[in-house]
Amino acid sequence: MDWLERAAELRQWTRNGTRAPHKPLLLLYALGRFQRDADGELRYSAVEDDLKRLLDEYGPPHRTTPAYPFHHLVSDGVWEVRTDRGPGSPGSGVRELRTLGAAGRLAPELRAALRREPPLLGRMARLLLDLHFPPSLHAELCESVGLEPEPAEPERLSAVVRRRRDPRMRERVLTAYEYRCAFCGYDGRIGALPVGLEAAHVRWWAFGGPDDVDNGLCLCSLHHKLFDKGVLGIERGSPRSWGSPRSSEAESGGEAESGGSHRILVSQRFVGHSPAAREHVTALAGRPLIGPQPGTRPVAAAHCSWHTDQVFHGNPRPAPVS
Repeated sequence: MDWLERAAELRQWTRNGTRAPHKPLLLLYALGRFQRDADGELRYSAVEDDLKRLLDEYGPPHRTTPAYPFHHLVSDGVWEVRTDRGPGSPGSGVRELRTLGAAGRLAPELRAALRREPPLLGRMARLLLDLHFPPSLHAELCESVGLEPEPAEPERLSAVVRRRRDPRMRERVLTAYEYRCAFCGYDGRIGALPVGLEAAHVRWWAFGGPDDVDNGLCLCSLHHKLFDKGVLGIERGSPRSWGSPRSSEAESGGEAESGGSHRILVSQRFVGHSPAAREHVTALAGRPLIGPQPGTRPVAAAHCSWHTDQVFHGNPRPAPVS
């Protein structure tokens, strides 16, 4: 049985690029628990809060109860559920899972395969991360679920992950934005090499986002992470909708912008009271993007819309009054 294929083909809601990482998150969590206790099981009432936290932090803006994947993952052949009454899930209702003492764990055949071939766990984890989350979130997500995956061999995964990333995208995007963060203008280098600058996919590669300049942003490491976590977003709209535009010097420390009508969104759910949090996050609300340079395609409206619908959390803050 090819467990990597099973993990790659989890049944999910996929219409119009909708994110539905509920099953992958539960499976990653279960793999992390198996790594620590191969014989243990996950009682729903004991892990419900952990699963809620994972869905809140790494799931789409539209919240779903963790009871949904706890029940439905059984149909993918990698998970089993029993209750105080015996084998079988009582359904996807929170009350039933709690009152009947529902407990889940990896399917017996998968547990046996993981014992026979320990590197399989790392391969499955890496596959789930690559298929459902951007690279900027992989390390912290592993930490959140208690996983310590071993590096997976690319050739073992290439047959399952049938798309290949374009290694030239980073250079193209950084060049388009003249090696400056599109949100804050950071342009640090060590010698001739840029440091702390990354090419961010607006529509995630895992959800069909192309390796094209009009799906990319040059962002510093901080703003890339906040963009992928849904704290920051971008919107293509009339500058008038954000109030009076500020001067380019006020916007970017004296550097000119050419982001047109693309404006930065900051989630109202973000809380930060320090001067640093205000300067680096909340003060960005309503600012135009820095770049791309003239003659380069800006971020496509369809990719902006996908990120706003599937990643950005809550409502945007109004632009600060200057």
